[in-house]
Amino acid sequence: MEVLRSIIFALLFFPAVIGAFVWCVVLLGKILSVALPGRRPDWRDSLLRWGAWMAGAAAVILYFLGAGSVAMSVNESSHGADSTPALECRDDYPMDRIRGQRGSYFPLGFDCVLDDGSTGSSANGYFWLNTSIAVSALTSFGLVITMGGIAEHRARVALRKPLVTAPDNPPDSDTCS
Repeated sequence: MEVLRSIIFALLFFPAVIGAFVWCVVLLGKILSVALPGRRPDWRDSLLRWGAWMAGAAAVILYFLGAGSVAMSVNESSHGADSTPALECRDDYPMDRIRGQRGSYFPLGFDCVLDDGSTGSSANGYFWLNTSIAVSALTSFGLVITMGGIAEHRARVALRKPLVTAPDNPPDSDTCS
């Protein structure tokens, strides 16, 4: 079982760290491509599309980093002579009240189980991580909706243009017989 937890940690955490580095490099490249002269004429559409993808990627990377952190906390709390109760729980609650701990992957968290059956959060970092994931996902969703709204607006304007083709100069009364 401990080998499986170590594998899950490696599969979640290490690719997320590499993905975070790649995400930062790509972000820097995109900022430079927009800021420097010689950009494409449709750079605004490209930037919206790219922003939606990057916000979605940020949400996925943050989730995998958090899931790796939960897997690491669960792994550490179940191995070794001084592992139970978890260090996170010992720091926040009296030892006589702690009955166990449990990890949660949705929403991300590592909770301490107390003697009265209630649970208490072991760290405030998971709140901020879950909030960051939600904000990134909602930003991605909002950018996709914005792209759809812009495309619809352009289509409506394109349909209206042919209907407003009135002649600039009315015909003269002399030329009509």
